[in-house]
Amino acid sequence: MRIKNVNGASRLSKFWNFFRRDPNDFLSRLVTMDETWLYHYDLETKQQSLEWRHNGSPRPPKKSECKNPLEKFSSRFFGDQDCILLIDRLPKGQTINAEYYSSPLVQLKDILKEKRRAKVTKGVMFLLNTSAHRALATQKKLAYLGFQCLDHPPYSPDLAPQDYHLFSGLKTQLKGRHFSSDAEVIAAAETWLDGQHSDFF
Repeated sequence: MRIKNVNGASRLSKFWNFFRRDPNDFLSRLVTMDETWLYHYDLETKQQSLEWRHNGSPRPPKKSECKNPLEKFSSRFFGDQDCILLIDRLPKGQTINAEYYSSPLVQLKDILKEKRRAKVTKGVMFLLNTSAHRALATQKKLAYLGFQCLDHPPYSPDLAPQDYHLFSGLKTQLKGRHFSSDAEVIAAAETWLDGQHSDFF
């Protein structure tokens, strides 16, 4: 027996109505956010670590050990159809709550005013793939900043593009590299992202 998710269907319908009305306008105003874990050292896949060798090849140098190979941090990526605008790192020991969540939103508004003035003038449509934005304090902050919040449709038939496009490509580039701090990981991520053509986004 299949139970119909009426609330979810309503959100999906509202979301697509915005898009169908004017796809170019919708995409030009859209800003999205998703989060992922980044590592100081993420082990190479077996495929990445393969080397062509013959019987007379010298022994490969021993790979350097990372002090804490499992050191990781949560990060949020804010972007639009052209690029990633902001990478926010969750400080160690900090939990994501409405108060913390408001801080990167203010940063994002400042970046948009500097780099995307037309988007701010038209009105930013903000799509989040996390539940933190449902808190009343966050909703008030979004309204105060002039962002129109779009709920990500639950049980959407579409795969999250960040997971299967942006994050997978980024993590492939970071795999096997050693970083000594969160800032180094973010700098490497930004360098790779800056090298991508706008069509990538």
